[in-house]
Amino acid sequence: MADFELCVIGSGPGGQKAAIQAAKLGHSVCVVERMEQVGGVAVHTGTIPSKALREAILRATTGKDHLNARGEVRTGKLTIGELLSSCQRIISTEMEIVRVQLRRNGVEMFLGEASFTGGNGLLIRGAEINREITADHFLIATGSEPSRPDSVPFDDKCVFTSDDLLRLPCLPETIIVCGGGVIGTEFASMFARLGVRVTLIERGARVLGFLDMQIGEALQYHLRSRGLTLRLGEEVTGVTRVTEDDSTGVEVSLRSGKLLRAQAVLWCLGRHGATARLNLPAVGLTVDDRERLAVDRNYRTTNPDIYAVGDVIGFPALASTSMNQGRTAVCHMFGVQIEDRSHDFPIGIYSIPEISTVGRSEEQLTEANIPYETGSARYTETARGQLLGDDVGMLKIIFHPQTHAVLGVHIIGTGATELIHIGQAVISLGGTVDYFIESAFNYPTLAECYRVAALNGMNKLRLPYKVAPRPAT
Repeated sequence: MADFELCVIGSGPGGQKAAIQAAKLGHSVCVVERMEQVGGVAVHTGTIPSKALREAILRATTGKDHLNARGEVRTGKLTIGELLSSCQRIISTEMEIVRVQLRRNGVEMFLGEASFTGGNGLLIRGAEINREITADHFLIATGSEPSRPDSVPFDDKCVFTSDDLLRLPCLPETIIVCGGGVIGTEFASMFARLGVRVTLIERGARVLGFLDMQIGEALQYHLRSRGLTLRLGEEVTGVTRVTEDDSTGVEVSLRSGKLLRAQAVLWCLGRHGATARLNLPAVGLTVDDRERLAVDRNYRTTNPDIYAVGDVIGFPALASTSMNQGRTAVCHMFGVQIEDRSHDFPIGIYSIPEISTVGRSEEQLTEANIPYETGSARYTETARGQLLGDDVGMLKIIFHPQTHAVLGVHIIGTGATELIHIGQAVISLGGTVDYFIESAFNYPTLAECYRVAALNGMNKLRLPYKVAPRPAT
């Protein structure tokens, strides 16, 4: 008989929810976490710290995320630590919540490095443990780590990844961000808000290329308005530390021949699954070129007793979807039927300004040959938007012109990641754009943008107004 019915490796969002779900189904569960504290990357270096940093920056620069003016915080005088000091309570509270929930549900916790030994065995090595356990099932939720190519001279001071950023001794006056994905764009906008001179390098034609084009272009406009320099269609070929006039900086070489210099470089070009230490060959598993595991629609790997969820399996690599994946995997593992709504997930981007999206974009619908119409609303068209003074915000609805089914919602501006859930609910429940026109919204709220956008879209479907001929006189 195995020691546990389920062993979860990793205590991030996916691992937490998987362990608790299994415990609530009456199974014996343990969680193995290699960090000294529970919570995984989401609590320690990822989701919570970066969002806490964003809120601290907003508070330090008047508290509004839609101002076009650059921040007035003096670089070199304010450290990341000082910005985060007021948020340490939040991080500590999140860790305590995870600990309490696991303990309350009878989940046993082991702090140490996990590696498979073959069969149903797992070796755990840590400061206070050196033990092999057995389990009927395993769930891998080890998350991901920033890519650190050997050719890049990382020193965690001048050249660093997002994991190292939170330990910087002081803010640089100039910084080059390599990579215009979610992490790179979020941090680039935060630095720009603080008055740091930022250059963002992106290989694609625009940052966050998966966004609806209208929203992506709006973001780029507002980033540039804050003094951020965008180098689009450029590929980084080299990073070199340089010393000049007794000061140390970094030079970045581009394939186009350009040489860019700054005090620091933030490397945000890719992440890979945290699987290297697991000894996966012992249980017959292999990984792709980014050390990620392949799974089926139920999150089961090629080993029927081992499941995997979260960043370690790749897209969408969100804390929210990881939680759902953990629950879904455990329910399938123990024969419990549930409805999988993973296809309706929203994406939240905590840049300044904030962005959120759910459903499909105009480009995706065009590629799929699906007809659509759009309706949009500026925040300034609502009383709440006027009260907030948000002249950046915009909400866009995409819907089918015949059935009126809502196909996508895309938002930029204050509270975007909260507002998106109204659109998510309507899409998930098969609702139409008419719902927004016929429903009452609290006044004044930003949610009224849904009605304004719906009316704007429906007006486009009506035949042009024709003026009757004047009678002869």
